[in-house]
Amino acid sequence: MDDVELYREQILRHVSPHITGRFAGYQTSYTREVKVGQPLLILVYLTASLGRMVGALLRMRGPSRSFKDLKKGPEYLVTPVRLRDDLGQVYEVEMHGQLPQSAMHRGDLVQFTTQPQKDPKLPVKLMQVVNLTTMQPLTPRIPTRWSHLGPALLLQAFLGALVVAVTLVVMVH
Repeated sequence: MDDVELYREQILRHVSPHITGRFAGYQTSYTREVKVGQPLLILVYLTASLGRMVGALLRMRGPSRSFKDLKKGPEYLVTPVRLRDDLGQVYEVEMHGQLPQSAMHRGDLVQFTTQPQKDPKLPVKLMQVVNLTTMQPLTPRIPTRWSHLGPALLLQAFLGALVVAVTLVVMVH
């Protein structure tokens, strides 16, 4: 048996929504993709296409992205974060998005507010941090489906939906 096996630190999973302890550090970050629902994406894409056609008639050029590009959701940074409680036990949570590097320093007293993830095999997700050493509240920010689609595409989709609504009203009367 290796010496490494004898001294390997046990990382615990926490179930309570609040964990208080000393910040022990960030682990290696990686990216994960936000899933974009197909029905929503198809509806937005079709109405945006209609809006683009109306814009082309009015000689307005807007950005055009392929369905394939939109189907691939935005990626966000996932960073495992560890903290040690008063009993010396180490807990690991996942931080989605980013915080400023100066937000937490090793040894700072912090309180994490967490939430379970859909996949029970994953550690709890960090929702908010209060650095009790500096009394600074922090919230990691991640891209959303709406920010991935972008304001231009959503505006085109709104214009397309408006055209469909006006057409339906005219046809009914």
